[in-house]
Amino acid sequence: MSNTAGGKNSNALITRIVFTGVMAAIICVITTFRIPLGQSKVHFANSMCLLSGLLLGPIWGGTAAGLGSAIYDVLLGGYSFFDALITFVSKFAMAWVTGILYQKWVLKKEEKSWKENLLPLIISCVLGALTYVALYMLKTWLFKLYVEPVPVDTIPGIMVAKLGPSLINAVFAIVTAPIFFHAVRPALKAGGILKQLETIK
Repeated sequence: MSNTAGGKNSNALITRIVFTGVMAAIICVITTFRIPLGQSKVHFANSMCLLSGLLLGPIWGGTAAGLGSAIYDVLLGGYSFFDALITFVSKFAMAWVTGILYQKWVLKKEEKSWKENLLPLIISCVLGALTYVALYMLKTWLFKLYVEPVPVDTIPGIMVAKLGPSLINAVFAIVTAPIFFHAVRPALKAGGILKQLETIK
């Protein structure tokens, strides 16, 4: 019986590793589609980062979000390794918060209808998205203050210019991530993949 349980855990681990790689690749590709807005750009990858947290949990979902975004920075975005490392941490945190709250508020409770789970799911996405916005704004402030120094009196204007697109990205992600989640979850459940994804946290 222990061998059977070990085999199931092994299959679940393999499924989770593969799915993490798939989500990281999706996030990397989607990040390439950007719309210029002011001094920043709007993109739709954040919704996939939230989705990673919902489907894969905090650690694996955070890894997928951070890795996919960091790979884009290094290979396609023209950013330095240091920039990519910061991106990894902030995107990981975004999916981590979303995943851990979803597990606590939904997965560890009695199974309810999707309508009853919708509010805690959305709140999980809101807090995950705002975590990223907060970290991105902190990074912007520190960079403009120490790494790429600019006159101190210009920093508030730069922060405001960056905040607008960041909030637009956050709102879009908060709206679309639950839609994507409810779109793919039935198929993953029917194929037995969802059960394996939820076996190892």
